[in-house]
Amino acid sequence: MFCCRHMMDGSLLVLGMAGPELTVEEADLFRRLQPAGFILFSRNIVSKEQTRKLTDDLRDLSSEMPIIAIDQEGGRVTRTKEIAPVAPSAPALAAHGKTLESANAGAFTGDLLRLLGINMDLGPVLDLDYHPGAQNALRGRCWGRDPQRVIDHAGNWNRWLRKRSIASCGKHFPACGRALSDPHHDLPSSDATLEDLMKEDIIPYTALAPELDAILLAHIEFPNIDPEFPASLSPRIIRRFLRDQLGFDKHVVLTDDLDMGAITKRYGRGPDVKLAIEAGNDLALICHNIASAETAARAIAELPIWMVDEAKERVDRFRRKKLHDPAPWSEKKWNETCAAIAALADRVPEIPEQSATSPVAEY
Repeated sequence: MFCCRHMMDGSLLVLGMAGPELTVEEADLFRRLQPAGFILFSRNIVSKEQTRKLTDDLRDLSSEMPIIAIDQEGGRVTRTKEIAPVAPSAPALAAHGKTLESANAGAFTGDLLRLLGINMDLGPVLDLDYHPGAQNALRGRCWGRDPQRVIDHAGNWNRWLRKRSIASCGKHFPACGRALSDPHHDLPSSDATLEDLMKEDIIPYTALAPELDAILLAHIEFPNIDPEFPASLSPRIIRRFLRDQLGFDKHVVLTDDLDMGAITKRYGRGPDVKLAIEAGNDLALICHNIASAETAARAIAELPIWMVDEAKERVDRFRRKKLHDPAPWSEKKWNETCAAIAALADRVPEIPEQSATSPVAEY
């Protein structure tokens, strides 16, 4: 048993899959690695029936209840746009001004996801919109520049998402809104200090801390805070700042996708996952290069046992306390939810979208 522990350990991975149904190879891989969870993208969603079958299949091959996550923010980052109406984006809801509609967006999003068998939404975005014109992957995704506005709207969206039994995840800690480039392509850099971040960027996180189930780290470097590692791989930012100083010691913490250019151009698969867990992340996301999952699992097995056990303990607590079974399938409930989202979109006019080049909306 001791030797097996040092061969492969997939328990701290969240993995994507290639298409709308599991391949034989993927099912075999997931059965052997038993990852903590999975993440769905548009490529995995072609109909409501197919999506629910896919999530049921993922649960069936998992020995524990798996995280089944998605990026479902509304607006252009909506993975279900081929099968259901699109909820208004964060900028549209904030511009509309009524926090009730932000709450409605969270509630209806939660209803839709739970029917599909998804139990975690990687949202809300809590980044302040410093550079609304920049191609930094956040165009059309932020609630605004003012921390209180973010708290009011993202807080209501988050609260009602969770009331519908979907776990939430604040992102992209600590301040991806300061990026001027897109981490899907390269590693952005900001000269902000910890003092700078505390003045504004961190306020939504600390204000909403009791109502956030997880935190997702940004692939952005802050050389005045940690000159060696980007935030997503930084012990200084995760263990010392997020966990020790700000008190997020019980929250599940996860990396953004390690297949982004910001990471792949600097670290190999294996070293990146090892650095992520060493830095204080509980989960490493591998969204696209699934063939590398065994390499990642071998890297986790090489880490100190105390470190892996600490992360597993938080993941297990998250699984027990934050994850819920899917809602019983109901065609009536599906149609009512879609109608509610469509009506909300009619009430909240979408902001004309500036050209956005990030691949985030296309996955």
